[in-house]
Amino acid sequence: MNVKVFAAIDIGSFETAMKIYEISAKNGMKEIDHIRHRLSLGYDSYNTGRISYRKIDELCHVLNKFRDIMKTYGASDYKVYGTSALRETDNTVIIQDQIFNRTGFKVEVLSNSEQRLLDYKSVASMGSKFNKIIESGSAIVDIGGASAQMSLFDNDSLVSTQSFGIGVLTLYDRITSMKQGPGRSQEILEQLIYNELSIFKKLYIKEREIGTLIVVDDYISGIIKSGIIPGSKDGIISKEDFLAFFNECISTSNEILSEKLDITEEMTYLMKISSSILKVIIENNAVKRIWAPGVALCDGIAYEYAESKKLKMIAHDFEKDIIDAAINISKRYIGSKKRSLALSNIALTIYDAMASIHGLSKRDRFLLRLAVILHECGKFINTSNVGECSYSIIMNTEMIGLSHREREIVASVVKYYYEPFLYYKELDDNRLDEDTYLRIAKLTAILKVAGNLDRGSKQKVRDISAKLSDDKLVIYVSEEDDLVFIKEAFDKNAAFFGEVYSIEPVISFAKAK
Repeated sequence: MNVKVFAAIDIGSFETAMKIYEISAKNGMKEIDHIRHRLSLGYDSYNTGRISYRKIDELCHVLNKFRDIMKTYGASDYKVYGTSALRETDNTVIIQDQIFNRTGFKVEVLSNSEQRLLDYKSVASMGSKFNKIIESGSAIVDIGGASAQMSLFDNDSLVSTQSFGIGVLTLYDRITSMKQGPGRSQEILEQLIYNELSIFKKLYIKEREIGTLIVVDDYISGIIKSGIIPGSKDGIISKEDFLAFFNECISTSNEILSEKLDITEEMTYLMKISSSILKVIIENNAVKRIWAPGVALCDGIAYEYAESKKLKMIAHDFEKDIIDAAINISKRYIGSKKRSLALSNIALTIYDAMASIHGLSKRDRFLLRLAVILHECGKFINTSNVGECSYSIIMNTEMIGLSHREREIVASVVKYYYEPFLYYKELDDNRLDEDTYLRIAKLTAILKVAGNLDRGSKQKVRDISAKLSDDKLVIYVSEEDDLVFIKEAFDKNAAFFGEVYSIEPVISFAKAK
């Protein structure tokens, strides 16, 4: 049996952790060691925008120790990810270079949506239990040092996801700077949390019942999972039992509570803040129970690694979640599902016919689907400036699973669907590298031609196919379609398509044989 030993390293806000796994097609993922080192990079990053040399020195020392441990297990592969503490600091690139030179580790810094997807995958790695829970109303609250993310599920679909600036360390700094007494501090803390979450409830949760609130964090979930709280079992605790535990915690000093829970006093205070977030969510929504699966970012990293190696993992369609979220975003901005489906059929038919020459990936096809779903969202704001408004909406809307660059691709394709395409030298800034720019150009060329075939958004083209023939892309449509107006519009974007692909798109009024 081929067993790979894999190491996942998470450079977090409050600690740096490594998990060692045995991964095989037969047995899936098996954790064989978990090493944690307390290192509060977030305190520096969130307060000063810098991480001190002393802490970078300590981090490099820890990573070198981790490398030694990896060798003892014979780890053949590894991934090292940094999260918000590295993401929010002003000198991220310098720190990455220092770490590489001193440890040999190449650290990848995750965007917020990439980090949340890995946390989400860590929960999904629990298998059938997770899939059963999200069949009915449920939500994942992912609490980090700088922010928290809430993702709402209903009928096995991701309804919406939103990031909030109520991370545990962020709230800790805000509360301690106010220098209030314990009772008043707790009151202010809960009000801050409520203020952040109230709009999400009004827009998305409304009267929807959240049967199970799934919590992912480094503070309270481990305590719930351990079973030390009366009434908790297998990581599940009722609303009533959790609130009883919470009230006991608030009325108990950190010193006594830390001894009872066998954690440091500092961790005790952070645990209270994380618990306060759960308390506010529970009291203001129809939550019945909490499930703390006891997973961490490292589990999501290992899950993603196993996926990349084509090893058999727990089945869950994460791309479907992104599509579901995009559909809900489109619905929010009064987009037409019927028009989106018609345009998607045309665009993907052209994309697939061009597979041998466009040099794009399966993921790019997926991004094209997202662009089609979201292509009308800007009309909600301004019908005469749809491209720019759509770009702004997409870039400012969280979609778990898309990197910042992928979101830029989707937003730009939608923008240039409506506006004249800009050449690389014409761009106002250098936010796009050449590879990203070319992907945008190729997807935009396809979408513009597809859009012309759906001119007027009346779904005139009911049956379509396409194939390459010498230096032409022949797009076949059924003869009964009234395409006089469509062909006139189609010809306007044929030149741009030809410029991008060196292929001339033509319409044929007969189906491909």
